Amino acid sequence: MKKLILASQSPRRRELLAQLGYQFTCCPADIDETVQLHESPKEYVERLALEKSACIAKEQAETTLVLGSDTCVVYQNCILGKPENLAQATDHLTRLSGNTHQVLTAIAVVQGQFSKAVVVCTDVTFKTLTTQEIINYWHTGEPQDKAGSYGIQGIAGQFVKHICGSYSAVVGLPLYETAQLLAEFSCPTPVHSS
Repeated sequence: MKKLILASQSPRRRELLAQLGYQFTCCPADIDETVQLHESPKEYVERLALEKSACIAKEQAETTLVLGSDTCVVYQNCILGKPENLAQATDHLTRLSGNTHQVLTAIAVVQGQFSKAVVVCTDVTFKTLTTQEIINYWHTGEPQDKAGSYGIQGIAGQFVKHICGSYSAVVGLPLYETAQLLAEFSCPTPVHSS
């Protein structure tokens, strides 16, 4: 079995990868997550997932697989990052209210000189939110460290009317695509057929 490292400290990504049956260690990557000039949301998440993986992989043996992931919430081609305060969260959630937005999650595997990334796009439709609902939600503490100011796996799940795509990708790690990508690097899940 190849050594596998998850380049993340996200408890959600850790739970999802463990759900697939992998044995792995976690090692968060410290990279600059600033969006570059003229960078599309897809290019942005793909670059960050690859940079996270590469950052950890350079300190590892050639045989070690490093899995990195990044998620961004996009509305009308604008990336909604993690909110710095209530005003920013209110702005994000007001935009998402009653509308459909995209959640892009990139996964990337780096092993020595080899790397590959995959981007998964999921459409998420919110119900119409009142200002009071947004304020109450902020005070739960949940939106503070979440892209787009919400966590679908938590309290905000009740805001979601419809989802088209991968639920696990919205949480932070697309299960199907992750299993397929790791299998390409000869690291199958325990139930994967060769």
